[in-house]
Amino acid sequence: MVKHMLFRSKKLEMPTRETALKGRADPILGPTEHYLFGRPLQGPYPEGTETAILGMGCFWGAERKFWQLGTGIWITAVGYAGGLTPNPTYEEVCSGRTGHNEVVLVIFRPQETTYAELLKAFWESHDPTQGLRQGNDVGTQYRSGIYWTSETQRALAAASKAEYGRRLAEAGYGPITTEIVEAPEFYFAEEYHQQYLAKVPHGYCGLGGTGVSCPRPTNVAAG
Repeated sequence: MVKHMLFRSKKLEMPTRETALKGRADPILGPTEHYLFGRPLQGPYPEGTETAILGMGCFWGAERKFWQLGTGIWITAVGYAGGLTPNPTYEEVCSGRTGHNEVVLVIFRPQETTYAELLKAFWESHDPTQGLRQGNDVGTQYRSGIYWTSETQRALAAASKAEYGRRLAEAGYGPITTEIVEAPEFYFAEEYHQQYLAKVPHGYCGLGGTGVSCPRPTNVAAG
């Protein structure tokens, strides 16, 4: 499947509750084990780990960015979040009628890999100024998004967005379009999408950064 060619033409408006696909009550059949790590993909996860959910374009390449960060990453998984349709399929998300974003779930050990390090990888690995697209991938499911799971994450995300926005402006880029909202429900994508670029090393990856470096946010209060 040549993903970016098949689905290049996308709706660029978020659906309403009236126009969104209805979805289903039960989850689609999901994977059970991480292809690289051999750990339970859907948990339970070890005590002391934290959860991050991030959207930065095609989730195949985005997931690889995070599993490559080192031993502090316990699990990565791809899925759908931020929309209206419960338990969507990939085809439904690609229709533009679910409102969901392609996102990466990262379960990490903060003593080894901090949330600030995840944010640095996030900002530097895509162009957060492109709105509802990343490169050739166009549509609502390719928007840039940070879905925080704690007040500390929210504060760090906001601080890093402000600082990176200044650096991008200095480099001639437009304003950041990244949405920063409380984490919605995460729906695991189908098994063949999980760790896709480990299974297909030369598969499609549309990810591309701006070349502008991002500092790690530090000493940010959660209040």
